Amino acid sequence: MLESYLTGLVVCGGIIVAIGAQNAYILGQAIRREHHWWSAGLCMLADISLFTLGMFGVSAALMAMPEALQILRWLGVVFLGWLAIQAFYRASRGRVALEVGEIKRRSLKGVLFTTLAVTLLNPQVYLDTLLLIPAIGAQQENATTFVAGASSASVMWFGLIAWGGSALAPVLSRPLAWRIIDGFIGLMMAGIALQLAFGGL
Repeated sequence: MLESYLTGLVVCGGIIVAIGAQNAYILGQAIRREHHWWSAGLCMLADISLFTLGMFGVSAALMAMPEALQILRWLGVVFLGWLAIQAFYRASRGRVALEVGEIKRRSLKGVLFTTLAVTLLNPQVYLDTLLLIPAIGAQQENATTFVAGASSASVMWFGLIAWGGSALAPVLSRPLAWRIIDGFIGLMMAGIALQLAFGGL
């Protein structure tokens, strides 16, 4: 059982770290201290739900409907492209320091909606959580323990991003730092959108 747990922890941890759009968005929220724990918690919940669904057969249904992945692919391209444009626009204008009240804060509802979109409009998330991870989990001695390990990886990773980004906010509150951060986020979002558009799934 321990081996299954550790396999889920390590393998799924590596996959979660590689999903760049989600990580970049949560990091930006954490540095702004803008409902970042809510965003991180939503990502944890989404991962745990997808891991569990994948292990209980949703992957077979997804394989039977390849057109659904193509629809998600192009929705992801459009949405990630829009996020990239917004980030580049912010980088070109610069920002004021992250002092309370100096930046118009978005509502919790708006932040959670964007978090869900970043998470669910990336087809790579489904390929990883509903296809790849179940294929690995099916080979483990205990599937439930494997899912527990995968879920632990998600909780630890997004918790680390939320805490680390918030802790570094005073250091990264300078306008130049925010130009760099927004530029990086823009490049990340644009790169993933282009990969989805031209590289497919």
